[in-house]
Amino acid sequence: MSTPNSAAQIPESTIAEVARALWQSRHLLVLSGAGISKESGIPTFRDAQEGLWARFDPMELATPQAFRSHPKRVWDWYEYRRALIANARPNAGHRAIAELEALVDEVVVITQNIDGLHQEAGSHDVIPIHGDIRKNKCSANCRGNPTYVDVSALEWDTDAGPPRCPHCGAYVRPDVVWFGENLPSALLDRAERLCRTADVMLVVGTSGVVQPVASFPFIAARSGAVIVEVNPDTTPITPIARWHLAGPSGELLPRVVAAMRALRAGDTAGADDA
Repeated sequence: MSTPNSAAQIPESTIAEVARALWQSRHLLVLSGAGISKESGIPTFRDAQEGLWARFDPMELATPQAFRSHPKRVWDWYEYRRALIANARPNAGHRAIAELEALVDEVVVITQNIDGLHQEAGSHDVIPIHGDIRKNKCSANCRGNPTYVDVSALEWDTDAGPPRCPHCGAYVRPDVVWFGENLPSALLDRAERLCRTADVMLVVGTSGVVQPVASFPFIAARSGAVIVEVNPDTTPITPIARWHLAGPSGELLPRVVAAMRALRAGDTAGADDA
């Protein structure tokens, strides 16, 4: 575990080393988890179990079986989570990751988060590997997988449970991956390909325990990528990281980006002098 002031204690020389590694990257892959969203005030999956929901285990609320047995309960819980997310905004860590696109040839973000904050911050190529809570789909995927449904255009009795798909009448559900479900195959295939071609992977705020995403840094490392971890705590990923920056991404990543901008300025000045 890191100390509360560890971010401030990381020397500028280490920040400069990380900045140079990212600056020299041609295929930069970012993997983010709940930690970066927590910095925006969004509780982690289990931290969201407060008030009315404290008596439920999340496993009772995030499985296909739970939705079949108690569709209203599951729908209401996700409405509660949407309310928690509604007022959240990207933090300095999200914005720094978006800024990397101006400094590196290729930047792709794989996120375990379902809140859309990377996209809101300005990242253009985001793989939401666990889904997007802002979207809804037919639980039967009656017109393709997924069959998105705009619930704002529907009228239904909210006391009776989730809305019904206007095409087939099945319940509408959040477009998120539940326990016991497979990740979307197209997203998973692309993510794994990117892991094998990345030269640097920046791992931000993930616990490194939820599979199969927890295996991504190891796939990248075996393929020769440099691993940079930004996390206040040590994780199973820490031993394979060339650098572990112990602290919040909102404090550390802006320092890294500033150092990268200094490198670019130096290169530009050198070219002008030549």
